[in-house]
Amino acid sequence: MKSQTNILLLTALCWFSGCHPNKPAIPQAMIREQVDWHELTPYFSPPDSLKNESGNYRSPLIFNNGDSVRTPEDWSRRRKEIRDTWMSMMGEWPPLIEDNLLEYIDSVKRDGYMEYKVRFDWLPCGKTTGYLLKPERKGKKPAVITVFYEPETAAGTGGRPYRDFARQLVRRGFVTLSVGTSEIIADTTFVRFYPDYERRKIEPLSLLAYASANAWHALSKDSDVDATRIGITGHSYGGKWAMFASCLFDRFASAAWSDPGIVFDESRPDVNYWEPYYLGYHPPPWRKRGFLTAENPAKGLYVKLRNEGYDLHELHALMAPRPFLVSGGSEDPVKRWIPLNHSIAVNRLLGYGERVAMSNRKEHSPNEDSNEIICAFFAYYLDNV
Repeated sequence: MKSQTNILLLTALCWFSGCHPNKPAIPQAMIREQVDWHELTPYFSPPDSLKNESGNYRSPLIFNNGDSVRTPEDWSRRRKEIRDTWMSMMGEWPPLIEDNLLEYIDSVKRDGYMEYKVRFDWLPCGKTTGYLLKPERKGKKPAVITVFYEPETAAGTGGRPYRDFARQLVRRGFVTLSVGTSEIIADTTFVRFYPDYERRKIEPLSLLAYASANAWHALSKDSDVDATRIGITGHSYGGKWAMFASCLFDRFASAAWSDPGIVFDESRPDVNYWEPYYLGYHPPPWRKRGFLTAENPAKGLYVKLRNEGYDLHELHALMAPRPFLVSGGSEDPVKRWIPLNHSIAVNRLLGYGERVAMSNRKEHSPNEDSNEIICAFFAYYLDNV
């Protein structure tokens, strides 16, 4: 299996680098090749040993009253029930800013694309700035929103290797919008609060998802963007952000989550949903960061979620039938196929296959290979037209 995967990956790399035997070589900045489905096939199947494993996760195909979901119509009602339940627990969103527009502030010509500094409304209490990257390609284009601590990294100017998702994707023909929380980066929490720090009404991670929905509305109005083909991606903190955004806002056509920790796991240092800046908000002073201990326990919503048997696989199911990829590293190893099997079951009920994918690497950080898989995934589902 490993050798087959390596062969397929090398094939994908050749396609992206212009060295396919039937294709002329082209500059890296102009790469936009069709992606063969066979290049991605290995990532849509769990190992045989995990194919029928459902673990201790509560099935999303069972209503809160214990009834089973048997039809797509049933799922429509169950999907609403799941989302309503989680939104009630995390805090209801304010109305979306649907008349949002990108305000162009500055521009720089890069190798094969234009970089624009833009500003837009992302929360009721203020604007944010980010970077809009546009390829030298005519017509309506697919787009991907990239999320991270600050927007410079994904745009390629932050100096952090293999986290430049926006730059990599624009070089493959996508419009990309890189956003982050740079306005408050100095306080080291990297999150916003609504309406403010002391009177938080929405769990911080859900508020980031809300901000991404507003970014979607701003980007969708750009004349170069096909609003039906907008995805979202991010790594680690950004992976959590992209996961919640795509699950809770169904206008994202597809998503790739890079090693966020896709389910609760208190044994892993970066699967830290218990922290007050994610799902464990509590009035200040905040708990000391780090692993849960008897002396430093979790507080807030996270405790309720764990005590009542909730887990994030329920949110994954809200993606169906939209495709998503888990770009797994140290926090999302191969065993994460167990919770992902529940999303596969939902898609199967709806008549869809090949909607749930995972690649794996040893390290938490992304690398060249994992990023090529992310790019191939978006190219197939958003741009293979």
